[in-house]
Amino acid sequence: MSPHLHIPYAVPTALLLLALVLKFPTLARAWRDPDVRATALLLTFATAVLVVITPVNIDRLNRLTGVPNIASPWAYSFLTAFCATGLTMIMRWREEPSPRRRRRMRNVYWIYAGIVVALWATFLLAHVPEPRIYDLDTYYAGTPWMREHILLYLSAHMVSSLVATYMLWKWFPEIGNRWLKWGVVCLQTGFASGLVFDAAKLAALGARWSGHDWDVLSTRAAPPFALLEAAFVAVGFIVPQVGPSLQNRARERREYRQLRPLWWAVRDVVPSPVPPSSGRRMPLGLRLVQRQQRIHDALRILAPHLDQDLFRRARNLVPDGLGEDTARGVAGAVTVRAAIDAHRVDRPARAGSDTQQWGADLSDHIDAISQALRHPRHIDSIRRRATSTESVNTDAS
Repeated sequence: MSPHLHIPYAVPTALLLLALVLKFPTLARAWRDPDVRATALLLTFATAVLVVITPVNIDRLNRLTGVPNIASPWAYSFLTAFCATGLTMIMRWREEPSPRRRRRMRNVYWIYAGIVVALWATFLLAHVPEPRIYDLDTYYAGTPWMREHILLYLSAHMVSSLVATYMLWKWFPEIGNRWLKWGVVCLQTGFASGLVFDAAKLAALGARWSGHDWDVLSTRAAPPFALLEAAFVAVGFIVPQVGPSLQNRARERREYRQLRPLWWAVRDVVPSPVPPSSGRRMPLGLRLVQRQQRIHDALRILAPHLDQDLFRRARNLVPDGLGEDTARGVAGAVTVRAAIDAHRVDRPARAGSDTQQWGADLSDHIDAISQALRHPRHIDSIRRRATSTESVNTDAS
C-alpha cells in the first residue's frame, strides 16, 4: 500500500498526540487528581492503539521482533485498556465519590485486566505463522485460539461501547453544563462508531465461518469507524475539561482588551510598577487583575476632581435609545477625561465628603467607560456640549 493511504491513521494519531502534549502541563501540576490522570491515560491508550495498528508499524513490529502478528495482542491490549479507562471516567462524571463507585470502578479494572491477560494467552497458544497486515481477523477466523483471541477483543469492545452508550443516554437529561453536554454528544458519537466497527467485523467473521467472503467489511468498512471512535471519544473526554479553561481565558483576554482604552487614559496617574517586557510574561489572569487594580487606584486618586454635575449633563446629552449602561459609560468617560486634565495641571480638588464615594460608584462601570473611550471624538463632542451647557446656565444665573 502506498504511503499516502496511511494518512487516515496519521491524522487522528497526530490529533491525539497534540491533545496529550497540551494536557501534559496540567498533568505535571495535578498528577494526584484522578480525573486528570485518567484523561492522560485515556489519551495515551488511544494514541498507542492508533500507532500500533498503522500498517507500516505492524510490518515494523513483525520485522523487529521476529514474531509474526505480534502487533495484534499489543493493539488489542491497548484498546481494552482504553475501554476500561473510558468506562471508569464516565462513572466519575455521573456519580458522586462513594465506596460503591470505587468498588464498581475497581471491578471494571480487574475484569479488563483479566481480558488483557487472556488476549496474550490466546495469542501465544495460537499458531499464526503467516504475517497479515490488513486482514488478520478474517484470515485467522477459523484458527484455534486465534479465533478466541479475536472474539475476545471484539466482545470486550462491544460490551464497553454498549454500556457506555447506555450510561450516557441515561445521564444526558440531567446534565446542566454545556461543555459537558458537548462532551457527551462526542462520546455518544464515538461509541456509536465503535459499535459499527464491531458489527462490521463480526459480520465478516460470521461470513467466513459460513463459507462466504465478506472480508471487505473487515478490511475496508470497519477501519474508518475505528478511527472515528478514537477521535470522537478522545475529544469527548477533553472538551469538558479544556472547554471551561479556554472559555475563561477568552473572557480574560476580552476583558483585558476592553479595559485598554481606559488604562491608556489613566496610566500617567498611576504608573505601572512592572516593566512592560516582564508584564507580558505574566499569566493573562494576573495581568487582568493588575490592570483592573491600577484603574481603580487611578480613579481613587482622581476622585476629588470628578465632577458630578458634568456627569449628569453629559448623561442627559446621550440619546436614551442607547441604553443605560452605554449612557453611563459615555458620561463616565467625559467625567474621567475632565478629571485627568484637572489632575495633570494640578487644579485644586473640589471639597466635599462624597467625592471618594462617588468615585467608587464610578469604578463599578469601568468596562462601559473603557468602551466609550474607544471613540474619543464622540467623547470630546459630548464634553464640549456639556461644558457649553454649564457656561449658559452660569450666565443665565
